[in-house]
Amino acid sequence: MSVLKGMYAAEASYFAAGGPGKTTFAPLAPFFSPEVVLHQADGLPYGGIWRGHEAMERFFTAMSDTWDVFDMVEQSFLSETSPLVVLTQVHVRSRATGRELDFPILQTITVEDGRITEVRPFYWDTAAIAAACTN
Repeated sequence: MSVLKGMYAAEASYFAAGGPGKTTFAPLAPFFSPEVVLHQADGLPYGGIWRGHEAMERFFTAMSDTWDVFDMVEQSFLSETSPLVVLTQVHVRSRATGRELDFPILQTITVEDGRITEVRPFYWDTAAIAAACTN
């Protein structure tokens, strides 16, 4: 569990420092296995499978390109053994449209040897998210 709390803190610092293109991915890298796999729903603007550190950095760029605001309003850690389960309430604002949404994301996160090896986020309504990002 501490790896997740550390990763979320590093992620917040990463975005506070300007995020993709403005600061280095290095503070986040130690939390992810070099072979990490992130599975995003295909219906999302940043959908697909992202593998490895370089892909994770591209994913954060795609997220930053999509959302002007991405606030993790509340998090509940529902499991203390791998795969970890995290329920996050988020508030977002689309860069393309200015539309705002509030929704939950449930993630399963596999940790091996103290590093995240796989992340599977489940969004409440991918169609609403895609619509909010489309003019």
